[in-house]
Amino acid sequence: MPVGLANRAGICALAVMAKAPRSGEVKTRLVPPLRAEEAAILSSCFLQDITENFIAASRLVPVQGYVAYSPPGSEALFHDLVLPEILLLPPHRVGLGYSLLRAAEDLLQAGYGSACLVNADSPTLPTSVLVEAVEALRAPGDRVVLGPASDGGYYLIGLKYAHKRLFDDIAWSTALVFQQTVERAASLALDVVTLPTWYDVDDAASLRWLCEEVVAGRSAAEFIAAGYPAPHTAAYLRGLVALRGADGLGTDGLAGERASR
Repeated sequence: MPVGLANRAGICALAVMAKAPRSGEVKTRLVPPLRAEEAAILSSCFLQDITENFIAASRLVPVQGYVAYSPPGSEALFHDLVLPEILLLPPHRVGLGYSLLRAAEDLLQAGYGSACLVNADSPTLPTSVLVEAVEALRAPGDRVVLGPASDGGYYLIGLKYAHKRLFDDIAWSTALVFQQTVERAASLALDVVTLPTWYDVDDAASLRWLCEEVVAGRSAAEFIAAGYPAPHTAAYLRGLVALRGADGLGTDGLAGERASR
């Protein structure tokens, strides 16, 4: 449940960085194999699962869940999607690096002892990873917590202080993001806590990974075993597979792809 300012110092704010799930504006790299409207619905499912995962983490460690949303004026849509325990953090300006920095600044200035910013592309990220991030930030001393994504980016960054340098001159949306952020942390003499690698669902190949995990129940060998069950995402993808078949989603043959890696 939301808490007052005086009680926030021992709490970590978990915020998912989310765009309004409107057709043609989100998950565009999943079109095809998905249609634009299907990609938007899937984005909504991701958001529901990620924020409910925040609530699951809150039963184990002191956290408050947020949606750091964009664009301005879309808050009503998010109110309709997420549970009332999840708070909304309004945007300031477009641009990923700026949005991440401002979200961290806003949450830390609101009195939270730490903040973790989480992407909106990893609905099966294990709850245990969120807990690990929060616990790492509860230890004394400054540090940055990073969750490396399999594509070279990161799915989570956790902070106690909003170090602007961590977000400056990063080659966003490339395979360099994680390594560049580690280098920035080193330049600031910050310890880096590295979480287990997980994956973003942002193209047809990673959609196949997701379908294998939540529809077929087969986890990728390169990741830790048990992901969050993501019930909203799983139910929607099962329905699509039942309607169109695995071939219709481009999900057939992934096991063979993995075996050849």
